Amino acid sequence: MIAEIITIGDELLIGQTVDTNSAWMGAELSRSGFDILRRLSVHDRREDILFALENVSPDTNVVLITGGLGPTSDDITKQTLCEFFGTELVVDKEVLSMITEMMARRNIGLNENNRKQAEVPASCRVLTNAKGTAPGMWFEKQGRIFVSMPGVPVEMKYIMSTHVIPELNNRFRTQVIIHRNIMTIGTYEA
Repeated sequence: MIAEIITIGDELLIGQTVDTNSAWMGAELSRSGFDILRRLSVHDRREDILFALENVSPDTNVVLITGGLGPTSDDITKQTLCEFFGTELVVDKEVLSMITEMMARRNIGLNENNRKQAEVPASCRVLTNAKGTAPGMWFEKQGRIFVSMPGVPVEMKYIMSTHVIPELNNRFRTQVIIHRNIMTIGTYEA
């Protein structure tokens, strides 16, 4: 089975943030028997995100996406996913309830940006996020799975471990890929 990883965020491209998500996801997918074909980082721009989604290899079975799901104005991944999947944003009441409870536990008032976190594309399956306010989103299109997750590593890892890897292991029968490194000294690579 073949997977691709797309990371979204200007901060990744300008060196402000190191992309640890791709390495972690690659290791987890590899442990589950997936061959990672490529990973691509793109700006928080509609046309760049669409380009990445539209140019997934025809052989790819699973596309994992992180980033751009926050409450700020530059976080446009959800709207772009709606365009790609031909759907619209709707408020998920369960996510809104989780966000409301999380804010109440922290004694923080719920504002409009928090409420926007509960908006998800109507055609996705929502993947709950107990570690933050942005849910994951599972889509299927033309026999291919797309999963969009927050870029915050602890949130992405929670969604991957709780929802994504178990579901992929149920859906696909893969051969486990075992990687071994041999460390040597006293000689050159060539």
